[in-house]
Amino acid sequence: MAENFKVSLQRVIDEFKLEAIYVHKDPNELMIDENDVNRPGLQLMGFYEYFNPERIQIIGKMEFAYLSTIDEKTRRERLQLLFAQRIPALIITRELPYFAEMLELAKEYEVPLLRSKESTSNFIAGLIAFLNLTLAPRITRHGVLIEIYGEGVFITGESGVGKSETAIELVKRGHRLVADDAVEIRKVSNISLVGSSPDNIRHFLELRGIGIINARRLFGIGAVKMTEKIDLVVELEQWNSEKVYDRMGVDTEFVSLLGVKIPSLTIPVKPGRNLAVILEVAAMNNRQKKMGYNAARELLNRLGMESDPKEVVRDYEAF
Repeated sequence: MAENFKVSLQRVIDEFKLEAIYVHKDPNELMIDENDVNRPGLQLMGFYEYFNPERIQIIGKMEFAYLSTIDEKTRRERLQLLFAQRIPALIITRELPYFAEMLELAKEYEVPLLRSKESTSNFIAGLIAFLNLTLAPRITRHGVLIEIYGEGVFITGESGVGKSETAIELVKRGHRLVADDAVEIRKVSNISLVGSSPDNIRHFLELRGIGIINARRLFGIGAVKMTEKIDLVVELEQWNSEKVYDRMGVDTEFVSLLGVKIPSLTIPVKPGRNLAVILEVAAMNNRQKKMGYNAARELLNRLGMESDPKEVVRDYEAF
């Protein structure tokens, strides 16, 4: 089950190099748990229906221009209504000056008052992207995540099946390791997942018979990556002669992770198979399918055979 996550106000300040005009306590203790933000244009007019006080509020040039046109008494009343909502923070963009009433009300209601040099649109886009990633629902799963020709491939399978050995071969062939053993998967949108490694084991791999190695130290900084979108899930399993494996690829299998459908493959493992080459081809073929081309369907069409492609979706826990 995915948890709800929070981020400290200090991380937001550090990430965007914000000027702290007023913060009533240590910003490391002030937590943000809402991944959306708001420009309080309607609120400054007195409309608070459907207002979410958990969101960071952004004052840009338009809101500042409006506040400049009203008298001081009215401005204070409108701002007081906003600060009285106990919002997590008020951020002024474009390094605009703040009104004296803002600082007074920030102290009265203990609301952090911050300022950014960025333009309003750029700042909001960056802040939402940062909050979406930092507060995203996440799970940790056993496996290896590696970037192959720009495709994020999550390799899973039973312990000892050869995931780390395959990852090392792929790194030697010029691809980049993201995580080994434990992959932290975040749902950054309704259609995409991003994987990374826990900080304490980042860039380390375990190879049976050798032990722990550091891929970054052995192969260089170009052999590793911090995060990668998950485009394909590959399950490695020991070859089972009684099992019928897909030899055409007409149907598309998906696995559901955090409610997001990701294309998946099951690849049997036995001595003599070059798994690194197979995964390279799988990554390139997956990209072709995303671009609308399916080689199996074209072959069947050339042979005059009708193909009735199906989608099979499995929950990850069923792996």
